[in-house]
Amino acid sequence: MTPDEITKLIFRTALRERAAFDLLYRHTSAKLFGVCLRVLKDRAEAEEALQEVYVKIWTKADRFAASDLSPITWLVAVARNHAIDRLRARKAPTDELDEANAVADPAPNPEAMAAAGSERRRIDACLAELEADRATAVRGAYLNGDSYAELAARFNVPLNTMRTWLRRSLLKLRECLER
Repeated sequence: MTPDEITKLIFRTALRERAAFDLLYRHTSAKLFGVCLRVLKDRAEAEEALQEVYVKIWTKADRFAASDLSPITWLVAVARNHAIDRLRARKAPTDELDEANAVADPAPNPEAMAAAGSERRRIDACLAELEADRATAVRGAYLNGDSYAELAARFNVPLNTMRTWLRRSLLKLRECLER
């Protein structure tokens, strides 16, 4: 079909001639389907988009202006723009600002901070009841991540002695915290 014949079909479609629209569809649908499929990359969605494209062509045929451009260029532009609009609509909308308030804050709330502060004071008081070197060893092992071997070398005691210090110190701390 020549560009002039397609132009005439578009003008007749603008006058709501169903036969002209049917003929326009039969001669251009394969090309417009290819455009939709290339953009959307999903056959079912491209078929659905093609139907919507022809609804647009039916309702907007009167906006087609014959010019130096090929009428198929106008039809392809309608199909391509519609397929791109579908792609954009497919993306999840961004959350509203009000919904962002529901996201949990990883920082502790004031109540948790107060409780942690109180707990820390209790632990510090219990650590103060231990011998100084034992308290330092407990802090090194459980707060600083020092290995038992590093602590044994630092305090110049055998490794098994350091393990005994730490085990006994933890037992004393538990007793103190349970009071």
